[in-house]
Amino acid sequence: MNRQGPGIAGASFEKRSIWNGNWRVLWQDDSQNLEATADDFSLRLSLRSTKQPVIHGRNGISQKATGEGRASHYVSLTRLLTDGEVTVGGIRNRVTGTSWMDHEFFTNQLSEDQAGWDWFSIQLENGADLMLYRLRRKDGSIEPLSHGTYIDNKGFSRELSLSEFRMTPGRRRYNSYPIEWMIEVPTLDVALEATTPMENQELVSTNKISPSYWEGAIRLKGKPSNGVGYLEMTGYREAVSF
Repeated sequence: MNRQGPGIAGASFEKRSIWNGNWRVLWQDDSQNLEATADDFSLRLSLRSTKQPVIHGRNGISQKATGEGRASHYVSLTRLLTDGEVTVGGIRNRVTGTSWMDHEFFTNQLSEDQAGWDWFSIQLENGADLMLYRLRRKDGSIEPLSHGTYIDNKGFSRELSLSEFRMTPGRRRYNSYPIEWMIEVPTLDVALEATTPMENQELVSTNKISPSYWEGAIRLKGKPSNGVGYLEMTGYREAVSF
């Protein structure tokens, strides 16, 4: 984290850029260019969206719990054609693929009775995309306002209420994080088995401000087609609190 200052960090509509230290996003025409550098790792990527932005929730409001302010504005670019290079340990690798960009902003965090969440972004081989999440309560129940969004291969989206989908956890890692899932959306004839190519994707927090996460790559197998995606889970080691 950096304060906005003499070139250290900032955002500019005129420059069409956001930067923080040696991390930067620059918009040019219809593409985004990302640059980031760490001690033994760097990336330079160019991303171009093939679908229109998706606004999640109802009328632009993604409600997370009952009560005023317990909501967010949430937008995604679910299909970004990506190419560039990733350098690890001094070795430069040319990469191509498909990315997903999320931006969510809000004034409140979880309500007092909520413990954490399970969140999926899924890109299917048939061109459709899914965002699904469930908020877990401390009593073991699921927040009824949990929801999702289905985006077809042309970019048209529809909201999914909790009653329209099921996220069933399977095998767990560390006796906590479920790293295998069954995902079902019967109204869309979706039945997918989610697994991960790398089980150790936990980010352990060393402070009380940020929660520990398991988040990373997943693979999907099933109908209407196979796919790839990203899974984020919190609140399994201990309840998330802010």
